[in-house]
Amino acid sequence: MQTATISFDGFNQLQDETCHKRIRIARARLGSRAVLLCHHYQRADVYRYADITGDSLKLSRLASQMEAEYIVFCGVHFMAEVADIMSQPQQIAILPDLAAGCSMADMANLSKVERCWRELNDVLPADEQVTPVTYINSAADLKAFCGEHGGVVCTSSNAQRIAAWAFRQREKILFFPDQHLGRWTGANMGIPLDEMMVWDPDLEMGGLTPEQIRKAKLLLWKGYCSVHQMFQPAHILRFRNQYPDGLVIAHPECSYEVCRQSDHVGSTEYIINTIKNAAPNTRWLVGTELNLVDRLAQEVKSEGKIVQFMAPTVCMCSTMQRIDPQHLAWTLENLADGNVVNRISVPEHEAVLARLALERMLAVS
Repeated sequence: MQTATISFDGFNQLQDETCHKRIRIARARLGSRAVLLCHHYQRADVYRYADITGDSLKLSRLASQMEAEYIVFCGVHFMAEVADIMSQPQQIAILPDLAAGCSMADMANLSKVERCWRELNDVLPADEQVTPVTYINSAADLKAFCGEHGGVVCTSSNAQRIAAWAFRQREKILFFPDQHLGRWTGANMGIPLDEMMVWDPDLEMGGLTPEQIRKAKLLLWKGYCSVHQMFQPAHILRFRNQYPDGLVIAHPECSYEVCRQSDHVGSTEYIINTIKNAAPNTRWLVGTELNLVDRLAQEVKSEGKIVQFMAPTVCMCSTMQRIDPQHLAWTLENLADGNVVNRISVPEHEAVLARLALERMLAVS
């Protein structure tokens, strides 16, 4: 039976242990009505409650196959949007803290992308020559933009396959919001660096000349992940000097220079599987988010594997870190009382087009 919505104010000062107790009680009350999804970057004191773990697309796909009434996504805003788009109509996607955003996703918004498209059309017929490709780390309205303009969504694991499809549609790609994933993808496809131009959305014509736009095979939006931006080639050099037999693995959101100097480059799932499947007693330097690296280090420690974080300074996904035991306890108690809080609901006209871009990706993948 529904009761009055519980205010978060009373949870903000709760001790973690009290929150953990209330989370367990609320989950027991909810039973199978709620499924709790946790991204690999989620903090450990929330990750422990996950029903399903993984990267953002894997989590959303699995959630859409479940019968739970509530999909509680412990990640960031765009992930909960994808869960809402891909889930069944009767399911409700929830983000425990609406402040859990993504700085990279925020670097590309619809008004700037639409302005970019208009400016491209001043130089060439964009709808005939350019395929828009958005990284899944983007807002739903940008996925809808791609759906409307013959474009597609990609992930860090399928970006090259998606780019190959995009080039079969048109001769150029506009890739947003992460320039680094786009550049690494293009380089692996043999595209010269001087045919991959950075589009600065804060400058007229992206800061490019008409000649540069016409020459470019790949237009890279000037966006980046603040976590992966921390890693530098000097960190790898220091590691190799100290441990000549050590191995380096990085996420493709790292800079081109870091990726080029790594032994392996791939998505969060790829990083986890590569290290777990590696020979015992190997040492790894890992260029991705700290919570994942620390968790992985503990999981493979018994095999004599040493896993260390690439940067000398502590750096984690600060926005995802906002989802803490206090917010999770508040969310679950409200749901157990029949009160939906922090629902993520993508407008239907956006959802239809965004789903089209996602379905194109799934068909190619």
